[in-house]
Amino acid sequence: MRSYLDFEKPVAEIEAKADELRALLATNESPGISEDIRRSEARAEAALKELYSALTPWQKMMVARHPMRPHFKDYVTRLIEDFTPLSGDRAFGEDEAIMAGIGRFRGQSVAVIGQEKGSDTETRLRHNFGMAMPEGYRKAVRIMAMAERFGMPVLSFIDTAGAYPGIAAEERGQAEAIARSTDACLGLGVPNISVIIGEGGSGGAVAIASTNRVMMLEHSIYTVASPEASASILWRDSGRAQDAATAMKITAQDLLRFGIIDTIIAEPIGGAHRLPEKAVDTVGDTVENVLSPLLALSPDELRNQRSEKFLAIGRKI
Repeated sequence: MRSYLDFEKPVAEIEAKADELRALLATNESPGISEDIRRSEARAEAALKELYSALTPWQKMMVARHPMRPHFKDYVTRLIEDFTPLSGDRAFGEDEAIMAGIGRFRGQSVAVIGQEKGSDTETRLRHNFGMAMPEGYRKAVRIMAMAERFGMPVLSFIDTAGAYPGIAAEERGQAEAIARSTDACLGLGVPNISVIIGEGGSGGAVAIASTNRVMMLEHSIYTVASPEASASILWRDSGRAQDAATAMKITAQDLLRFGIIDTIIAEPIGGAHRLPEKAVDTVGDTVENVLSPLLALSPDELRNQRSEKFLAIGRKI
C-alpha cells in the first residue's frame, strides 16, 4: 500500500485513478482501458519527476523521515553477507538504537555500524526511534577498535533525529560518549565511510559520521538540530520549523556546496521509499567505488586525509 506525503497529493490523485482503471480492466478487457492506464501512469511519473526536481528543504525533511524509507536493517540484509551482530558496550549494557557487527561487503570483510529506527510500533520502541543512549556510542567505539585491530574498513549508516536527550542518558555521560565515538572515528587507521540514509541529526550523527568520506542520499538531511527544535530555540515558535529548515541549509545539495559532505547518492524518482531495493543497490555501488581507493592508503595517510577534510570545513565557502 502506497503512503503519500502532503505535497504528493497531485500524484496520489493520478495514481488512484490508474488503480481504478486497473480494477475495471480486471472485469473488462477493453483496449481503451489499457491505453488510459498507460496515459495515467505516464502522467503520474511526469508529475512525480517534476515535484521531486524542486523539493524545498522542508519537503526533503519529510521525505527523509518517510516511514517506508529503507532503514539500517534493509541495507545490512541486502549489502552485507554473513552479518554477525555484536552487542553491548562491555561497561553498562546493550543499546538497540545503534546496531553493529561484522560481515562481508562484496567480498571485503567490514565492520558495520548504524542507527535503526524500527518499522512498526514494537520495533520503534525497542530501538528507541534510533536515538542512542551512551552505551550505544560506547559500543560503536568498541566495534571500531576491533575493526582496526583486524584491518577491517568501517561502514556507517546514519539515520537518527539525534542522541537520546533524556536524564538517564545525561547521567551516564552522553556528551562524553559522543565525543569519544567522534574521536575514535577520526583516529582510525582503517578506511571508514558514512552514508546518511535518512536523518543525520546533531552529535548523534557526527559520532559515527566523522569519516574519510561522508555521503548523503539525495533527499536525506544533515543538521545540527531538528528544524522544530531550532525554531523553538531561535524564535520560541516551533511553528516556524519550515523557516528554520530553509535557513539551516540541511539538504545534501547545500552541504556538498559547503564541503561538509563528499558525495550525493541519487535516489529513485519519488524517493528511496518508492523503490527501496534499487536505492539500497545504488548505495552499495557508490560505497564500493569510494572504498576501493581508500584501501590502498596507509593508516597515517587515512588519518591525515580525515583530519585535513574536517579542518577544511568552513575555510572555503
